[in-house]
Amino acid sequence: MSVSPPPAPASSSPSFAALRLPGFRALAATYLLAMMADNIEHVISYWVAFQKFHSPALGGFAVVSHWLPFLLLSVPVGGLADRVDPRRLIQCGMLLFMTASAGWAWFFITDTLQMWQAMLLLVIHGCAGVLWQGPTQVLLHDVVPGPDLPSGVRLLATARSLGVLVGPAVGGAIMLTIGPRYGLLLNLCFYLPAFLWLWRAPYGPRFRAGAAAVSKRAVRGIGDLLRAVADVRADRRLASMVLLAGLASFFVANSYQAQMPGFARDLGHGDPGTTYSMLLAADAAGALVAGMLMESMGGLLRPAAGTAVALCMCWCLALAGFAAVGSYSAALVLLFLAGVFELSFSAMAQTLVQLHAPDASRGRVIGLFNMSALGLRTFAGFTVGIAGAAVGIHASLAGAALVLFAALVLLRMWLGRGRAAA
Repeated sequence: MSVSPPPAPASSSPSFAALRLPGFRALAATYLLAMMADNIEHVISYWVAFQKFHSPALGGFAVVSHWLPFLLLSVPVGGLADRVDPRRLIQCGMLLFMTASAGWAWFFITDTLQMWQAMLLLVIHGCAGVLWQGPTQVLLHDVVPGPDLPSGVRLLATARSLGVLVGPAVGGAIMLTIGPRYGLLLNLCFYLPAFLWLWRAPYGPRFRAGAAAVSKRAVRGIGDLLRAVADVRADRRLASMVLLAGLASFFVANSYQAQMPGFARDLGHGDPGTTYSMLLAADAAGALVAGMLMESMGGLLRPAAGTAVALCMCWCLALAGFAAVGSYSAALVLLFLAGVFELSFSAMAQTLVQLHAPDASRGRVIGLFNMSALGLRTFAGFTVGIAGAAVGIHASLAGAALVLFAALVLLRMWLGRGRAAA
């Protein structure tokens, strides 16, 4: 089995090293625009659809339809990215995104939206995300050489956070100016740069030094999953990062963001709409600052499995503190710190997976990581949301964060035993 060469130490790569590459600048810029468009579509479509139907069930379906495709399809799509050109898979994802935006726009303009149509568009949007995220991580290896790969992963994660941060603001501005009916037609334009750039971008299997590196195995769902699991089990670093991502997603993920209006109300500071926006902004701003700090001081925080687990434990404590405090200013600080720690541990975990995944099955391994990191978010709504209906959102979030902390203690002990045995 072909394995990736060991990465150069983080300190040998200058800050923002990946940005020195024209190909990465294009990839990051188009990725940022697509992420922004993804969030613009959420802001506009959720608002109009929920105003029309007033259905909490549709809101729950929106969450499930967004993450369930990652749970079911990440590994098969990763296997496909091992066999075909990942550029074409990403373009298919962009086409599905544009189809969803165009569909929402049509039904909003004609005022003919029905419940089943809204559900179908939400599913299309969720499937587009699967075709976009995993193949982008595979393509990153063609765009950024090995020594600069950690920089590329961190900067792409930062671009994701920036898209999440500015997307709702741009979506709100579009609704106030153009209006929701025609706003999603404008949103189509933000997906086009990625689609057009990938058409002729000189990356992918045809441009690699050895074309034989492309897997010729057929894509088989269960077989791909079992092979990815076997590859991960053979490397304790990979196994621990997949477990870390899965535990964080299953117990907490971003489920607390859906409960933010309730937290804003309970904090009792001014208008709930304003407090809601500021709380979400604090979380996203912390992630953005973390990305900049990690990149500018890359040699200070070298990717390591134990470090990633420790950062995730800090994230748990920040969220438990946020759930417990009654001060709005303290809540903002703790959410900012939560954003810092979340971006830090998730980017580090993804970096380790991309650095150490076997060449021949990189797409499958990345798919397994995405299935764990993103697909298992489907269940976080139960640990925080459904439990919150029974014991309150403050107790449910604090409880989920502390249970995750305990699980991470065990994971760190398991990592320590592996190092001792080595």
